[in-house]
Amino acid sequence: MDTLMELLDKRYDQMIAIRRHLHQHPELSFQEFKTAAYIGDYYQNLGISVRRNVGGNGVVARIKGNKKGKTVALRADFDALPIQDQKDVPYKSTVPGVMHACGHDGHTATLLVLAKAIFELKEQLAGEYVFIHQHAEESSPGGAKAMIEDGCLNDVDVIFGTHLWSTVPVHSILYRSGPIMAAADRFELTIKGSGGHGAQPHKTKDSLLVAAQIVVLFQQIVSRRIDPLDSAVISVGSFIADNAFNVIGDQCKLTGTVRTFNRELQQLIQEEMEHIIRGICLASGCEYTFNYEIGYPAVINSTNQTDYIKEIANELLDVDSSVEITPQMGGEDFAYYLQHVPGCFFFTGAKPEGVEIAYPHHHPRFDINEKAMLVAAKVLGKAAVNYHFDYTHHEKHVNESNV
Repeated sequence: MDTLMELLDKRYDQMIAIRRHLHQHPELSFQEFKTAAYIGDYYQNLGISVRRNVGGNGVVARIKGNKKGKTVALRADFDALPIQDQKDVPYKSTVPGVMHACGHDGHTATLLVLAKAIFELKEQLAGEYVFIHQHAEESSPGGAKAMIEDGCLNDVDVIFGTHLWSTVPVHSILYRSGPIMAAADRFELTIKGSGGHGAQPHKTKDSLLVAAQIVVLFQQIVSRRIDPLDSAVISVGSFIADNAFNVIGDQCKLTGTVRTFNRELQQLIQEEMEHIIRGICLASGCEYTFNYEIGYPAVINSTNQTDYIKEIANELLDVDSSVEITPQMGGEDFAYYLQHVPGCFFFTGAKPEGVEIAYPHHHPRFDINEKAMLVAAKVLGKAAVNYHFDYTHHEKHVNESNV
């Protein structure tokens, strides 16, 4: 009988076909009805126990091995982004203004084919395997929290997940124990002044000028109010004051994001932003509304599970390098799973072939090296089927013939 690694090699073409189908038919966060149906039907047609509409559009499948063991969850997200696909490829998105610009189509294809292979070997395996297909990772409040509340982690002992990373060479695994991705907050600020003619600024309360001062002072929070050894980001993403060239507008609206790794720093930044806004508006005679939305928490990997993923990666022939990385300022709602059960979220290199510099995630020309899906499947698969052994004593090799 084929081992898990051999089955995955044989099913690689299926991964590509599934990924390209999903890439051509992307759906936005909280609107992934057809994608969720596709995933649910895949499991149902294989005879695998599946639960639909978990916490919304989520799908959860479960496979029980023939022997007692741990319950291991694996997670993949499947929502797309509001971006126009500008790639010239046969599998280009067919939906105007929507594309998989973050690799979620590849995550889903990886997990589906891995589940199929594990299902074929279930009589030889121990434990239970939970395949969490999560909707709405790209848009807060995200799908993870609702799926957890709806029971996707019931009886789960550990969880693993990966993100295909287009800027890192294929056959690479990037990991980190502790904080690996930042908390991702969002803010909206509207400055309300008094508009007028651009030639008579003294008769106005210039909301645009006030907003510009606030943007500059926000940066001093990071450079002057935070310990240089701590990491934080305050980025204003939009600055809207749309008026005629000779008009000083009544109001200006800013939106942006804050990234941190701990609650104390997060709270400090929020308070400092409020102080700056209040002070500048008071001095300028303007009013304001400020909304600060707490987003995904930081992704904090468990030490033992991260060491385990590192060990698994180092044993696989498909992995050329496993590297411990510095924390990334991007956000991920995988963080919620790790608040409930131990686990590890890592990156799998997916840099397209033949390019010196790959397009980054969320870019209109984003793409992945599809070989990364096979690497990801092998790391996740081996980690899952071996986990019911006490890996700290290296007993997982007892069942190596099944892997």
